[in-house]
Amino acid sequence: MAKARTTITVDERVLRAVRVKAARSGRRDSDVIEEALRRDLGLDLLERVWESADLGEDEALRVATEAQHEGRRA
Repeated sequence: MAKARTTITVDERVLRAVRVKAARSGRRDSDVIEEALRRDLGLDLLERVWESADLGEDEALRVATEAQHEGRRA
């Protein structure tokens, strides 16, 4: 997957937490941030559905969206 460079402005405490998590897990700051964005945007769920189910893209998106909404209601 192609990567794009960007600049963001975040609270210093958030950046500190990212750096701590990255250091503890042996990953880069950008990997921790990307993982959090993917999780919040529901992309990780969508990818898991596509990998584990024999569904078309439209159906997988529908199932992932429903699961994400259900998780937010809980």
